[in-house]
Amino acid sequence: MSAMSINFGVDQDGYVTDQLVHYLLARARGGVGMMLVGGGGVDPAGVELPDLPALWDDRCLPALSAMVAAIKPYDCRFGMQLMHGGRQSYHDHKVAPSAIPAPALAKGIPRALATDEIPRVAAAFGDAARRCREAGFDFIEIHAAHGYLINQFLSPNANQREDHYGGRFENRIRFLLEVLADIRAKCGRDFPVGLRINGEDYIDRGWNLSDAVRLAPILEQNGAAYIHVSAGVYGSRQLTIPSMYVAQGCFVHLAEAVKKVVSIPVIAVGRIKKPAMAEDILRRRQADMVALGRSLLADPDWPRKVAGEKAHQIRPCIGCCLGCIHTVFQLEPGGCVVNPDVGREYLLKAPEPTHARKRVLVVGAGPAGLAAARMAAVRGHRVWLCEKSPLPGGLLQLAAKVPGRQELVDIIDYLAAELERLGVVRLYGRQLDVTLLDEVAPQAVIMATGSLPDIPMIRGLLNARMAVCSVTEVLEGQIEVGPRVLVWGGGQAGLVLADHLATAGREVSVLHRKDHFAEEMSSNDRFYLRERLHRSGVRLYKQVRVRKFGPDDVVFESHCGVVTLEGLDSVVLADRFRPLREAANLVRGFGLTPIFIGDAKQPRHVIYAIHEGEEAASDID
Repeated sequence: MSAMSINFGVDQDGYVTDQLVHYLLARARGGVGMMLVGGGGVDPAGVELPDLPALWDDRCLPALSAMVAAIKPYDCRFGMQLMHGGRQSYHDHKVAPSAIPAPALAKGIPRALATDEIPRVAAAFGDAARRCREAGFDFIEIHAAHGYLINQFLSPNANQREDHYGGRFENRIRFLLEVLADIRAKCGRDFPVGLRINGEDYIDRGWNLSDAVRLAPILEQNGAAYIHVSAGVYGSRQLTIPSMYVAQGCFVHLAEAVKKVVSIPVIAVGRIKKPAMAEDILRRRQADMVALGRSLLADPDWPRKVAGEKAHQIRPCIGCCLGCIHTVFQLEPGGCVVNPDVGREYLLKAPEPTHARKRVLVVGAGPAGLAAARMAAVRGHRVWLCEKSPLPGGLLQLAAKVPGRQELVDIIDYLAAELERLGVVRLYGRQLDVTLLDEVAPQAVIMATGSLPDIPMIRGLLNARMAVCSVTEVLEGQIEVGPRVLVWGGGQAGLVLADHLATAGREVSVLHRKDHFAEEMSSNDRFYLRERLHRSGVRLYKQVRVRKFGPDDVVFESHCGVVTLEGLDSVVLADRFRPLREAANLVRGFGLTPIFIGDAKQPRHVIYAIHEGEEAASDID
C-alpha cells in the first residue's frame, strides 16, 4: 500500500490517533503485505498538509508505538514515509532549495535555504527515522518524489543554486545522499530504508527518466533497500494522481526502466487496480513489487479477496479523484466516493444482522439505489429492487458512455453483482405501481428515483428554430444533434457532453452561468477533461447572461464581453437537474413514509448517492 497523505487521524499536536490506526488496521486485516503511513513530517517547516503525523520530537513516540503494536499481529510489514514538503507546503513559512514558487496549488514564494541550514534538514530526516525505529516500525521510506523538498533539490526546475547543492547532477543529488547517510548512521545498516523517486517530473526542465536511471545505481550503492518509482509534481503535465482519463498502469514503464539498472527490489505504481494487471507486471519482470493506493481506499480487502479467488468481489476505484485527493487539496479529511467507511473505521463495526427482518423495497437502480439494496441485504432484510429501465446504473450508466469515463460503470457492475450474490430480487424494466406494492407488501421503501434535466426559462429559447433537447436524450441516443451545438450548462454534465459531441465531430460552444466550470468534479479529473476540450476546440463561456435567443443564434454577455453565436442548429440542456419524486405518492397511499436518497433527495455528485444509500439501509430496524 503506497503512502498516501490522507489528512486525518492526528491530534492538535500532530500525534496519531485511533482514527488513523483503525484506517490502517482495516488494510492490514485485508491482507496487504507491506504498508506505509503517508507523509510523516520531519520538520514543522516541511509539513505539507495540516493533519499529517509529526515526527520532529520524541513526544510522538507513545502514539506511534501504540499504532505499531496494533498492526503487529497481522502479516504485514509496516513502515513510515518521511517527507518534507518544501515549496509545496500549505503554510507561509515554507523553505526550498531556491526562492521559486510551486507551479500550482501551494501559494507563496518559499525562502531559499542557506547552505549551512541544509545539513540540519538532512539531520531532521535522520532523527525522524530514528524515532520510527524506536517506535517499532519495520522500515522507513524517504519521499524523494512528487515535487517535495528532495525532489526540488534534484530538479533543475526548482533548484537554481550556485553552491555545491545546485548545478550539475552530482550536486543536485547531494542532499538526498546526505539524508540517506544520516538515516543509516542513526538507525544502523540493518534497518531497511526505501526510496520513492520520480521516474519523470513531467514538467519543463524537470527531473526525467534518464536522471532516474542514472540515480538508481547510486542509491543501491548507498544502501537503499528498494526503489519505488512514481511520477509528477504539482502543476505537471501528467498528474501524480491521474484520473480515469489516464491509462491504467501509466507509470509502470518508468519502474521497468529503473529495474534494468539495479538488483534491489523496484516497486511499480500508477493506476493499478486490477489483479490481472498486477500479476502481469510481475510476470513480465517490469517490477519486483506492485503498490496500490486508491484501490486499497476503495476496498481494503483487495489482497484478501484476490488470495481467496474472489477478485470479482473487489469494490473498484473509479479514478474520480474526488474523495481521495480533491478533498485533501481543499485541506479537508480524505475519503472515497465508492467506500463511505474511509476515515470512519474507528467509529464503525461490521454491519450487524438485523433482529427484525423486514421486507424492503428500493425504487430506482442508480448508484444510490444499488448501494441501499446491497446494504439492506447484507443486514439480512428481504430486498426487492425495481427499476423502470432495462439496465441498472441510472444517470451514471449514461455518464459512462462519454469518452474516457467508461470506468464509472465499474462501480455499477460491482453493486449489481453484489445484489445477485446476496439474493436481492431485481425487477429491471418494471416501474413502481400499485400492483408491485401489493405483491411486495413492503415494510420500508427507499426512493432512489433519480433526477432529470430542468428546462430553463430563457427568453426566446423555446421559440427558436434550433432543436432543443436534454443531455439525457442525447446520451440515450433518442436525439441526434446537428453539426453546430450549443450546450447550456458548464457543470460536469455539460462539459462531458461537450467532449462527447466534439469527439464525434461537432462544433461545440458551452454557456455557463457560474464563475467556474464543473466545480463538482475533482481538480485532477477536471484537469484532463479541460485539456481534451481545449484540443477539440470547444469554446467555453462563463458568467453568462443571455440577452436573447434568435432563430439560429444567441446573444449573451460573458466574462469576455458581449458575444453572438450564429448558425446554431441544436441546444442541449445540461445545467440544472430536478429530483423525480412523483412515485412517492403511491408509497404514501400505502401508509408508508418514503426515504429519499441520492438525486431523488437532491441532485448532487455520486459520492452522496452511495453514502446515503448505505446509511439509509443501515438505519432500517
